[in-house]
Amino acid sequence: MSSDHRRQLLLGSLIALGSAALFGTLGPISRYAYAAGLTPLAFTMWRALIGGRALGLFVAWRARRGSAIVDLRRIPRREQAALATAAVASMVLNLAIFSAFDRISVALALLGFYTYPALIALATTVFQHESLGRGKVVALVLASTGMVLVLVGQLDVAGAQLDALGVALALLAASAQVVNVLVSRRGYRSVPTAEATTTILLSGGMAYFVLALLVGQPASAAGPFAVPAALPLILTAGILAAAVPSLGFLTAIRWIGGVRTGILMLFEPVVGVTLAALLLGEALLPLQVAGGALVLAAGVLLQRIPEPAAAHEVPLPEPEAAADTGATGGPPAAPGAVVSRLRGSGTESAEDARLY
Repeated sequence: MSSDHRRQLLLGSLIALGSAALFGTLGPISRYAYAAGLTPLAFTMWRALIGGRALGLFVAWRARRGSAIVDLRRIPRREQAALATAAVASMVLNLAIFSAFDRISVALALLGFYTYPALIALATTVFQHESLGRGKVVALVLASTGMVLVLVGQLDVAGAQLDALGVALALLAASAQVVNVLVSRRGYRSVPTAEATTTILLSGGMAYFVLALLVGQPASAAGPFAVPAALPLILTAGILAAAVPSLGFLTAIRWIGGVRTGILMLFEPVVGVTLAALLLGEALLPLQVAGGALVLAAGVLLQRIPEPAAAHEVPLPEPEAAADTGATGGPPAAPGAVVSRLRGSGTESAEDARLY
């Protein structure tokens, strides 16, 4: 494995861990937002809209510096369908998990949701014919065990109510995440990461807006403007717990693959539980500390697992000129032209796989 390849795996893993940590802030932030008067649907909608808007401004800033913006109407239909599938999967994920939170305990819902790394590993092996290898299996077991230890410490077994629909919603969210990861790895490769993430977030926000009107919650449309105390919270959630980690999550999927990313994302509940202890006064048990250590150990183990460069697919470089990608203002490239240039070089470098 070349030094460039090792560097990319390390940086991609750090991006995944950072994204997991930022997603982990959602628990305390949402708790404070609900206490301020926001409904779960309003929180979900405005988080997506603000996150998408923030990334849209970033994409526009890059365009002014010379980067092309891909015209989504001119990419291959297969990629359009894949991007739409990722957007729908993201919408289903968020609606399902927030609905599950309303019916069962957060810890139990997360236990169901975080089955998705194992499901991704299984789906990758079955559908994409990628071998996991003993090292990844061990890392997956370590991280999953650590996640269970972290969340079991939050379960109130005596007072828990096992609601079948709530559990089903958590598993639905996990399934939607699997679809999102599998499609996002290769499904819309000609769309830059920031632009794809912007599309997914804004699509979700608009869908939640329509849903709010359909279910008779028009007040959700006003969101933080009707509840001024919640505005700083929803801005934080939109930028730090939606825009940045969503961009990092997709970047990690494209850089290091869905299996590695899924395993490292199990760091999210570790951060969530730690923040709950620090900010909300919830107890942090030794069992949970041990679980967090196992998740981190899995992350360290992943960095020691060699992976042939041929098995690691580097994402397409971001477009520098409209003529290369079918961006607005120029003719589309021939299908596969950019892919051919990348693969035809016979080498893979960190420069070829720029973050944005």
